Amino acid sequence: MKRSEINRAIKDMEKMAKEHGFEIPPFCRWTPEEWKEKGHEYDEIRDNMLGWDVTDYGQGDFEKIGFVLITIRNGNIKMEKYKKPYAEKLIMLYEGQYSPMHFHWSKMEDIINRGGGNVLIRVYNSNPDGSFADTDVKILSDGREYYVPAGTQVKLTPGESITIYQGLYHDFETESGTGDILLGEVSMCNDDNVDNRFYKDVGRFPAIEEDEAPYRYLCTEYPKAE
Repeated sequence: MKRSEINRAIKDMEKMAKEHGFEIPPFCRWTPEEWKEKGHEYDEIRDNMLGWDVTDYGQGDFEKIGFVLITIRNGNIKMEKYKKPYAEKLIMLYEGQYSPMHFHWSKMEDIINRGGGNVLIRVYNSNPDGSFADTDVKILSDGREYYVPAGTQVKLTPGESITIYQGLYHDFETESGTGDILLGEVSMCNDDNVDNRFYKDVGRFPAIEEDEAPYRYLCTEYPKAE
């Protein structure tokens, strides 16, 4: 991805969060220059990959495939000093964007439509070999349990949510004509390095072409504390 694409996406998400009354954490507003002054008292941000995350999944077509995301809070099962068993994210998809099919080995999560357009989430159960199962899928949504055929797209309008349990394949896309979407995620601890099983081979974190200076650091870019 080009740095200019990343910068634009972050600014657009800052604006959309503000429009929907969602105040982002102070560390999400730090500039690269301010990060140089942050010592070990902020290691939780570094160690648990809090903050900005923008990806095109290595496909080079961010307008169609990708998202911009903030990890607001997160525990860490690999580091004993971080006791939180939960995580929270805020995600933005532009209208027309798609996030590829995947499941999580360990993490259970709720996806919430926080505002904007409608999100379509296609669901499949998974087989042990990683293929799609041709079985009805149990949906848990805002206190309701029901079943849908494999491959159904579940629509979430603003305020609605769905529970994504371990091994449940899911993708996201915006419903055409409804606009950009702001999503929330409340989950168990998150580790994007080991807990994603994509149906097709994609990259999770992008290679960056530095065509301009960074507006904000991504969660993979923080300088080490002095």
